[in-house]
Amino acid sequence: MARADTLARARTLQRPELAYLVRFPTAAGIGETDLTWAELARDTEWATARLREHGLAAGQRALLTTSGFEGFWGHTVIGALRTLKVTYGIAEAMGWDHRRTAVFHRELTPHAVIGLSAETLEGLAGSADIGEMFRPTPVVLARPAALPLLNGVGIAACLISALGPALALECPERRGAHVNAAEWRVDERDGQLSVAAGEGRASVLPPTPLGIPGRVVTGRCACGSDDPRVLLAEAGRPSSSRS
Repeated sequence: MARADTLARARTLQRPELAYLVRFPTAAGIGETDLTWAELARDTEWATARLREHGLAAGQRALLTTSGFEGFWGHTVIGALRTLKVTYGIAEAMGWDHRRTAVFHRELTPHAVIGLSAETLEGLAGSADIGEMFRPTPVVLARPAALPLLNGVGIAACLISALGPALALECPERRGAHVNAAEWRVDERDGQLSVAAGEGRASVLPPTPLGIPGRVVTGRCACGSDDPRVLLAEAGRPSSSRS
């Protein structure tokens, strides 16, 4: 049977609703929640709109640094890049794979680098000038611990971070990372963030303290989004940062 025929037959098979069992750190230990294919599709649609705001478009190239256990949001970003027809390369976010990041960055000359970690930057620092390397890149989306390192060499990176099973992604306004209000509820208590599944989400998640210091900003962002924004103290931007 030809490969095309095999794929066509596979598409007719029933697929279970469950896409991932997401395990994530909380203030009390490890939490769990389900993620269905329908929810993953909606998360991907939201991420596509957010990346489009950063100017990503067909014909451009991107470098994504992620780890296998982050599939619940890595899959979302990959789906968004495919929707936008952006060519992408993937490197492991752990420091031991920093050379792959360097090679992809050199060969792709990407419009966007997504998911840069502090571990990757520390690995690169031994053989490259981080500022010289990433300053020409139009869009840099970095994890919380990487932001201070990038800011320190003059790179105005935006935040991308997992908030439990949710994804927080900062817009070009750089006034906090947006969270999809249609799918998630984020809150703060005593300077600590919590997350819960939205009402329309089939996967149940009650309000869950994450043990992440920060605050939530509501109201319309200058980018036009009404999604709440989180300001993470651990991202090198104090929780009292501008709104």
